[in-house]
Amino acid sequence: MEIGYKLASEAFGPQEIIRQAVRAEEVGFDFVEMSDHFHPWLDNQGHSSFTWSVLGAIAARTSRIRLVTGVTCPMIRYHPAVVAQAAATMALVSDDRFTLGVGAGERLNEHVVGRGFPAVGPRHAMFREALEIIRLLWRGGYRSYRGTYLQLEDARVFDLPERLPEIAVAASGPSSARIAAELGDDLFATDADPDLVAHYRDAGGRGGGYAEVSLAWAPDVDTAAQAALSTNRWGLTGWKVMSELPNPVNFDAATTTVRVEDVIGKFACGPDPERHMELVSSYLDAGFERIVLMNAGPDPDGFLDFYRDELAGRIRERAQPAAAAAGGA
Repeated sequence: MEIGYKLASEAFGPQEIIRQAVRAEEVGFDFVEMSDHFHPWLDNQGHSSFTWSVLGAIAARTSRIRLVTGVTCPMIRYHPAVVAQAAATMALVSDDRFTLGVGAGERLNEHVVGRGFPAVGPRHAMFREALEIIRLLWRGGYRSYRGTYLQLEDARVFDLPERLPEIAVAASGPSSARIAAELGDDLFATDADPDLVAHYRDAGGRGGGYAEVSLAWAPDVDTAAQAALSTNRWGLTGWKVMSELPNPVNFDAATTTVRVEDVIGKFACGPDPERHMELVSSYLDAGFERIVLMNAGPDPDGFLDFYRDELAGRIRERAQPAAAAAGGA
């Protein structure tokens, strides 16, 4: 199993993101996963640097830790040809430490280029075409593609790594799980949902699965919960809302009724490692083998120290019986 640290491009500026990635490598994380946003979820988060530039700087400042996009939408704000080129370059400059995490996107980030944001059915069809284009370009040579939604004309990615990046595909239900199995190398999710893993496996998926776990570290529960409420309450709206609202002001309006108690129910808040382990364990038991820790607390360095001293050993030890149970199944 592997443990990753979430780099929230919406919550921190680029220099701070790079610093946190270096520290994540120092405290023993296996990979960092960076969101790819144009807007933050809420205005008070206050950031949304260009992920690909920051990842290049992280690659230059680190030597061991793997880098993952979590996740990039490869079809509206970007054309998939650009994502294919960017991911291939990241694999080269990171010495094969890069994984391309992709998803069907959110209106929050994709509407900005004025091309609209399609309903789920067309969006998934477009997403399939985008992944097919990326795979096609990674075969080398000049390539063209004529899809219902996307086209490619005489394009070639000249700098390809000997070992292509893996593609982890975000899923929230059976349809997207099938896309992950058929066109990706791995599954990416945010819910501890064993049915989602089962849909992925039933469709032929063989990856270990990436899953984000919502934590909030602080010296006391209330401080942690208040921080998560202030900047991360959007996470309680669910994907049917998160994928559709266009701007931070809309997320602010949609979350006015979220309470501290709601946050405590969703996030592992405070300094007790057993509460954090309770939430992590639910993802391990659901069948995920790559756990991404997303800290919504107010002190990133405090959390990184907490991970090193209290969580790392516990998670790796807890993962052993989960892996054995999955193997037995």
